[in-house]
Amino acid sequence: MTKPGSDALGFALAVVLATAIAGSARAERADRDRPVNIESDRMNADDAQKTAVFEGRVVLTQGTLMIRADRLTVRQDSEGFHSAVAVGKPTSFRQKREGLDEYIDGEAERIEYDGRADKVQLFNNARVRRDSGDDVRGHYISYDAKTEYFSVQSSKDADAQSRDARVRAVIMPKTKVGPTAPAAPLELRPAPAIAKPRQDQ
Repeated sequence: MTKPGSDALGFALAVVLATAIAGSARAERADRDRPVNIESDRMNADDAQKTAVFEGRVVLTQGTLMIRADRLTVRQDSEGFHSAVAVGKPTSFRQKREGLDEYIDGEAERIEYDGRADKVQLFNNARVRRDSGDDVRGHYISYDAKTEYFSVQSSKDADAQSRDARVRAVIMPKTKVGPTAPAAPLELRPAPAIAKPRQDQ
């Protein structure tokens, strides 16, 4: 939680980190200590309303995190909790997973983050995938970071051939951890008491 009283741009930068990836499978923790860079065509901030809006080819980076959107709106409530909405065709994010050489990618037409509930929601043509090949698609994807509960739903109104008509998941088999190279052969040596073998006549 960011303390109340932060300026709009400051809280916008802090929130955006959590916005796209707050719940996405153990995001890289070191990213939180990196500077936030945001590029957009326009930015409007209202300090009195604790709101900042970035519009036009929005690109946010912080460490391994990258968010792309057409529009990003960030708000802070009276208790200091943040919420954000990113929209685009699609809005996307990419971030390295904590402790692994693997990235999480996600996209949707709208991504919402609620700091009070610690929940991320992806709406319309939602997709989350990992480099390992795991891939989940649906009309709606939500992740509750407090309970670690993940939910994917299809659209009841979608055409049967539509991408949103059914939940689709690909779960790759996990590779077993084992030795990476065969063990070196054992070196055989004579026992000290039998240094010189007996010879029969």
